[in-house]
Amino acid sequence: AGGVGAAAMADGEGLVSVDYEVHGKVQGVFFRKYTQGEAKRLGLVGWVQNTSHGTVQGQIQGPTARVQEMQEWLRKIGSPQSRISRAEFSNEKKIKALEHKEFQILK
Repeated sequence: AGGVGAAAMADGEGLVSVDYEVHGKVQGVFFRKYTQGEAKRLGLVGWVQNTSHGTVQGQIQGPTARVQEMQEWLRKIGSPQSRISRAEFSNEKKIKALEHKEFQILK
C-alpha cells in the first residue's frame, strides 16, 4: 500500500466528510498544529479550531481510508503533550468533491 496519493482519489474509493470534536487536555499543547500536520501528511483537507469549552473541533475530508486513519489518530494519538479522553465524530457523509482547498487552523 505504498505510493497511493492521487491515484487513490480516482480509484472510486469515494470521498467522505466528517466533523470531529476531541475532549481532554487538547488546548495549549500544539494540538491544532499537529492535527494540521497529520492531515497534510494524509492528504486530507478541512479545518481545526479550539472551542470556548476546552475542546478542539473541526472537519476532515478526503478518501475514506485516509479519513479513517485520521479518526484513529484523533482518538488515540494527538500531539505529544495532549491527553485525549475521547473523540466524537458526527455528520459523516459521502461527498462528490472536496469542499476545502487545504487543511486550515481557524482562530
